[in-house]
Order: sequence, then C-alpha cells, then structure tokens
Amino acid sequence: MRLTEHPILDFSERRGRKVTIHFEGQPVEAYEGETIAMALHAAGIRVLSHSAEKHRPRGLFCAIGKCSSCLVKVNGVPNVRSCITLVEEGMKVEMQRGKETLPKGAKPPAWKDAPRYKADVVVIGGGPAGLMAAIHAADAGASVILIDENPMLGGQLVKQTHKFFGKREQFAGVRGVKIAEILGEEVKKRGNIEVFLETSAVGVFHEGEEKLVAAVRKNKELLEFLGKTLVVATGAMEKMIPFENNDLPGIYGAGAIQTLMNTYGVKPGDRVLIVGAGNVGLILAYQLIQAGVEVKAIVEAMPKVGGYFVHAAKVRRLGVPILTRHTILRAEGKDRVERAVIAQLDENWRPVPGTEKVFEVDTIALAVGLRPSIELLHQAGCQVKFVRELSGHVAVRDGRMETTVQGIFVAGDSAGIEEATTAMLEGKIAGIAAALKAGAASPEWLAEIEKAQRDLLEFRSGPFGRHVLEGIKKVLVGVDGYA
Repeated sequence: MRLTEHPILDFSERRGRKVTIHFEGQPVEAYEGETIAMALHAAGIRVLSHSAEKHRPRGLFCAIGKCSSCLVKVNGVPNVRSCITLVEEGMKVEMQRGKETLPKGAKPPAWKDAPRYKADVVVIGGGPAGLMAAIHAADAGASVILIDENPMLGGQLVKQTHKFFGKREQFAGVRGVKIAEILGEEVKKRGNIEVFLETSAVGVFHEGEEKLVAAVRKNKELLEFLGKTLVVATGAMEKMIPFENNDLPGIYGAGAIQTLMNTYGVKPGDRVLIVGAGNVGLILAYQLIQAGVEVKAIVEAMPKVGGYFVHAAKVRRLGVPILTRHTILRAEGKDRVERAVIAQLDENWRPVPGTEKVFEVDTIALAVGLRPSIELLHQAGCQVKFVRELSGHVAVRDGRMETTVQGIFVAGDSAGIEEATTAMLEGKIAGIAAALKAGAASPEWLAEIEKAQRDLLEFRSGPFGRHVLEGIKKVLVGVDGYA
C-alpha cells in the first residue's frame, strides 16, 4: 500500500511516470524512480525468494543492498538486489528459488574493456560522511569522484524525518531529509565533483601510489576509478539477533522500514512490534505512527531505555508501551509474519517461564544496532580491530582519518557507529586530509581540519559520547593525549 498523505513528506513530488513491471508473469504497477522491492511491497508482495538449502521464504531485510534477502531474477539474470535496482517499463521479475545460474549464452563483460575515470580523490559512499568528504575535498581544490550504489545521494539521511540536535552550523533543527537535499545541491554546485550512482564498489587495489576502485554500474557495466587518495564512507549494516523464525518475510531492519515509509512512501504493514529501545527504535515508533501504522509495543532487553528521554517520552505519550527486560522469543507465520511472541528476562538474561505475551502483528522491526561496513577497507589491507564501543570491527586510523594504508581514509559509520552529525564532521576531516595528501590543497586547510576535530570532541563530550571516545582511543595511532 502506498502512502498518499503524510504530515511531513509529499510523495507525489517523488514519484515519476507510472510503469508496469511483471512479477511471476503478473503485471505490477510501479513508478519510475522507485526500486523493484518498493514496487512489490506496494503491491502486497513480501516473498521475493527462497533459501538455497531449505527453500524457506525470504523477503526484504536491509533495503540498502548489503544483505542477500531480497535477491530476484530480472530479465533472466539472477542475484539482482531488488532493494537498490530501479524499475523499468516491461521489466520481468521472477522469484529466486535457491541457487540460480546465468541465462544460457550470457557472457559477463571483461575487465580489460572497463572504462577508467581519474581524480585526485575518490569517495566511496554518498551518505552524510561521503557527501561532506566530497564537498570539502572539492573546496580544498581537489578533483573528486563520488560513487554510491544507491539510486540517490543521502544515505540514511533520506529517510530521517526528525530534526537534528547540536549546533546550527551542524544542521541543528533541520530534518535529515532536508539535510540530504542541501548536501546533494552542494555537490551539484561544484564542477570538480563527478557523481556515479547505482555503482557498487567491488574491490580496492593499489596501482603504484594510486588507489584503483573496481565497480559495477547498474548490475552490468564494469568501471574503474583511479584516485591519488581514497575516502571510504560505506556506512553500516543492520545487526540481527537470534530467535525462532527470524528469517520470515515481514522481519526488517529498522532502516528498511524507514526506507519503505519515508523514502518511497510505502506502508510496511499495519501492526508492528519494535525490538530495541535505543534512539533508532524510539524514532522509528513515531515515524510509523506518522505513516498511520499501529505500533503494538517496543521490546527492550536492557533494564532501561537506551535512547534519549525526549524520544521515549514522546513515544509513551502516543500510547506505545516500552517493555524493558523483555525479548522476542519467536515469530510465527507460514510465508510471512503473523504473530510475535515475547517474554520477560531474568537477571541472567534468560526468558522467565510463564511471562510470554503474544502480539498479533504483520511486521517485526529490529532496531538492535548497526555494525560498520569495513569489507573494502579490510580487502585493501587496512589494519582492523574489534572495538565494542564502536559496534564492531573498525579500521585503525590517525586523527585525520587516514588508515594504516597511506592514502586511504575512512569516515562515518564505517569508522564506528555514531550520529549523522559526527559522520559529517569526520567526512569533512577525511575529505580535506585526502585533498592535502593528494597534493591538491594548500596547508591553510589544516585549520579547517583542526576546527572539525574540536567540534567532534565537543559533540562527543555528552553522556552518550563518552563510550565512543573510549572506543576511538583504542583505534587512534599517532595521536597523543586524545580525550
């Protein structure tokens, strides 16, 4: 079901020309500018594929191209990520059933024929960190290539309808969706930034002193990007928790539900249970209510709410119960979620027998955290380290966000899970530092790096940032007295 009314967003401006795609031979109405998964969800189709071994139903989970739950066959070609592939008139989409093969006679393009693009700085990732890196590297005098595998710039910002905290210069009081628009317009204003959308980086290699990024555009075209320096701002992936039937269609990462509702105007379901009472879970609850979805409850394993009080108070005023010391035991349903069973936890984190509660829901949202996407950094030879405070494995780096591989910088959630504000500040530091390293910027830009570093420390000085500072100390090299 598509949303036609929303208190904040106007989807009529976002939807392009009406087109028809075919799923399993049946016509499905879609709009140019939306992805296959969004069109299928709007038509009530949740099962997109079946697992290879046990042939269990699979559906959308992350909606940002970083898992394999939504793979489909498109015009006979398997393993297409339906969440980031745009619809086209007459497109034939089929459910993927286990392991698939390429169509007979299909021949993949050869790397030797791939066109090559060059710049001083290549930025992978068009979210808040990548956008700020590209903008500031360009302003410092560098030529910049910005690539992102999604059909639009903005990353997580394009689905955030709440207003940001912080300083005015860091977009305090501005909604995330608006920040995405502002930064996207700033990129367009700069003639020394070339943008490649629907382009997935699949490898980072070294060619002399330069960095070579191998990429695939629109699932079929091979490209090469050569930069004197590289900024990796690939964001994060949704975490999963173990419970019975956690693979049923109708179980989504919180970000996927925000993508459905706030980016494409598609209602994810009618009745939702949220697992996780951090800021993401709390914000998601009132975003769902804005979209006309009933939130049955928020379940939190910890003894207290993890997010800001202001968010929790708003959710409670809207009548949503927050059940701390509870966890989900199982999802129930045949081909999709029909019910969720939860239970109370004791002091040893074990379910208490007899405390089970059943919720009749068609959607389960997992707001249980993110982990940094470091695959490209790891493959490029950057030293990585597990840091609990930063939510997973992250790249070791210095105060200018340069990793242990000279010329490769990191920023945003791929450097550790934090706020979008810190991602933008890290992107600014990494972008300027990459331009300096490439020899495209004058030393005067060092003052801008130092200012951004001070702003980062100030933003992290609050109670929610202290554990992050402890984590950052564990991965910083070449920096004394960081506190």
